[in-house]
Amino acid sequence: MDFHPEPFLKRQTTIPDRARFPVIDAHNHLFGEFSPEELIAVMDQVGVRTFVNVTGNAILPYQNNTYTIQRRDINIYFDQYVKAHPGRFAALTMAEFAQWGDPLLLRDNFVDRCLQTLESHVALGALGLKVTKELGLYFKDECGKQLAVDDDRLAPIWERCGELGVPVLIHVSDPWGFFLPANEKNEHYPTLQEFPAWSFYGSFYSKQELLDQRDRMIARHAETKFLLPHVANNPEDLASVGRLLDNHPNTYIDLSARIDELGRQPYTAQNFLMKYQDRILFGADMPVTPEIYRCHFRFFETDNEYFDYPDYIGRWGKSRWRIYGLHLPDAILRKIYYGNAAKLFPALA
Repeated sequence: MDFHPEPFLKRQTTIPDRARFPVIDAHNHLFGEFSPEELIAVMDQVGVRTFVNVTGNAILPYQNNTYTIQRRDINIYFDQYVKAHPGRFAALTMAEFAQWGDPLLLRDNFVDRCLQTLESHVALGALGLKVTKELGLYFKDECGKQLAVDDDRLAPIWERCGELGVPVLIHVSDPWGFFLPANEKNEHYPTLQEFPAWSFYGSFYSKQELLDQRDRMIARHAETKFLLPHVANNPEDLASVGRLLDNHPNTYIDLSARIDELGRQPYTAQNFLMKYQDRILFGADMPVTPEIYRCHFRFFETDNEYFDYPDYIGRWGKSRWRIYGLHLPDAILRKIYYGNAAKLFPALA
């Protein structure tokens, strides 16, 4: 039986109406068919200056109780959002990585086609390349062999991004619990019961193997900048993420969809964000609503204790625990909210 008691704890509630400083949401998507006017209305309420759609040539419609993903012409986003509302919207491209139903990736001159699409989209204004977790988990080569993240056949793509001066935003693996048996000992058990397809237990590569592949690939391409989302997909082990940042100066991380993990370790998280303040970007990676943004600002700006947060797809009342605010200094807030994004993506400055 589910047990979700309302706490008797009397605690302070400080929910900012707006972020203390202008915000660049450096990691989000078009979750459904929201018009630019609808998004701007929310952004103006809460102080988000720029919305970066990291999947510019795709949309994420809501179907069957979760978000799916569909490819579409990137010009739709550039014409209707970026050009129509200067300064408010930007995009990355998935280039030819924008495919999901067919797991065979390396065929039909994939690398050449990907480079052509990447270059054309960057010429249109795309800020970088976005690669989803399908690389390492689903994609195979033309012989049906599982592709590793650091497969040398993909190296020309990462090299070209470095030459073009655009970062690679690459999502590798998922939470640790998604790679473990879905039972009562797994802290993600309720999530995996609701979304069994999110389980990668028994997958070809373990989570640690995937992270190791990613780190080797980053080391081989030191002239390319890599942005690792979701706290490098290892927020459960911030010491490990710190070592990654120490060893690879070409890496950055974003905090998207992981305030739940950071908020249950507030002392460790605060020390981590202070130490690596120049390498961290803000991102929501959730539907654009005032409540979701304000929860993030509450987390970063206040010392509130033991409060709720939205789940991975932006729903309330599904939290696995309560979180604690980090009460970050203004100088660090400025960097995380907008400064580091403007440095990594100069067009946003």
